[in-house]
Amino acid sequence: MKGPMLLDTGPLVTFLAAGLVHQHWVHEQWKRLSPPLLTCEPVLAEAAFLLKREGRETDALFALLERGIVRVALQVTDQLADIRALMLRYRDRPMSLADACLVRLAEVLPGGTVFTLDGDFRFYRRHGNRVIPVLMPEN
Repeated sequence: MKGPMLLDTGPLVTFLAAGLVHQHWVHEQWKRLSPPLLTCEPVLAEAAFLLKREGRETDALFALLERGIVRVALQVTDQLADIRALMLRYRDRPMSLADACLVRLAEVLPGGTVFTLDGDFRFYRRHGNRVIPVLMPEN
């Protein structure tokens, strides 16, 4: 895939925790992708929480960051107004902070594709009306 790959929580947790739905599909995608995978701190917070809830440690998450495979590419404080506007616009879904950050990242990084398991990304739009390219399983 061309352009930056924007990493959502689902594929990150599924890559790190065995036995989850879509595990095979996620691992196949990771083999094809070129680092760094770009994300935001709310995605990392969600991933750490979900890993712990699954009884997994977070060391592997930190290792991906230390090795530069996953990189934080958006600071919430730098994008407050735009992230707030997105969350208000999609309050009927309701949009998480992590999702809002990834949509904003798709706006500031032209050509970015969101690597996700979250069907809401089929509805979210960048810059108001532009479809966000996604890498997600068909079902």
